[in-house]
Amino acid sequence: MRADILTWLEMGLLAGLVTVAFTPLVRRAAAGWGWLARPHARSVHREPVPTAGGVAIFAGFWAAAGAAALAGVDVVRQEGWPLLLASALVLVTGLVDDRYQLAPGWKFLGQLAAAALLVATGTRIEFVTHPAGGMIPLGPWAAAVTVLWLVALTNTMNFLDGLDGLAAGTSAIASLALLAIAAQRDQVGVAFLCAALAGSALGFLPYNFNPARIFMGDTGGQFLGFVLAAIAVEGALKGPAAVAVTTVFLTLGLPLLDGVGAIVRRLLGRRPIYEGDRGHVHHRLLERGFTHRTAVLVLYAVNLAMAVGALLTMELPITLGTAHFALLGGAALAFARYLGVFRPAPLPGPPRANRPL
Repeated sequence: MRADILTWLEMGLLAGLVTVAFTPLVRRAAAGWGWLARPHARSVHREPVPTAGGVAIFAGFWAAAGAAALAGVDVVRQEGWPLLLASALVLVTGLVDDRYQLAPGWKFLGQLAAAALLVATGTRIEFVTHPAGGMIPLGPWAAAVTVLWLVALTNTMNFLDGLDGLAAGTSAIASLALLAIAAQRDQVGVAFLCAALAGSALGFLPYNFNPARIFMGDTGGQFLGFVLAAIAVEGALKGPAAVAVTTVFLTLGLPLLDGVGAIVRRLLGRRPIYEGDRGHVHHRLLERGFTHRTAVLVLYAVNLAMAVGALLTMELPITLGTAHFALLGGAALAFARYLGVFRPAPLPGPPRANRPL
């Protein structure tokens, strides 16, 4: 069976169908076993909802990736095992956290172990770019920088999972953008992984969009963030691409911006950076009267605009590309500042979100 039998569309459809089939099974099992997300000070739902839906996303992604490996896609076949083991460790960490509410230190330790496993098997950011053009080799710092990247995006995507469908839709948009980048650079295996991740995220969305019948939980949020980070390293950040860093930061701009905002406001408020609050970008939109669905659609649009901007940046000379990145990055920062994402946030009860646009 040859690799070209499978197309990206087929990969995405396979991942989506497996996820669609598995999600009701996971939902019933979670409800029966008491794996429920119960309302708390930071949540916007009012009733317990089955969680750990990330198991279905994991199943859909790896079913499609396995098909690609069997079809002879080299990158998936040769480098897929380390990613499978590392992402499974992230999944288990999320499962335990969804059930027993792990202390932040234990959750971080699981993420760190998964990142270290992947880095030890060869997944590394070897270079970074600078605005004047050219590459800066990281040398002995490559492993540490890669671990930091993997853990950071794992958590920022998990932070973003605060509204029904937000993390799944954001991951799908980012995956499709990374697929386009990989296709342009003839990175066949990476493109297949992107298609699989987009398909599994979209397959989960019908059950997760407002009103959600199941949450992905930390199980799904951490898995999506970790795999996106790993794909970015193997794809857009691999090799001496002059605009690699800027395209990745734009493609994954929404979760990264929200994560940076969380760190800044918690530092300003003299609170631990791991302590949750109601200052995330989706919380701020709800405070301004956006409905649940409208807030999610607005953030989809922001993420899509940044992803398209990333693809346009790739086509520009280094100087114009850097200026384009600065313009889009500045607009994103202004949007976040307007919403108050960097402002210290208290922990009130769920806001009322009842004014449609």
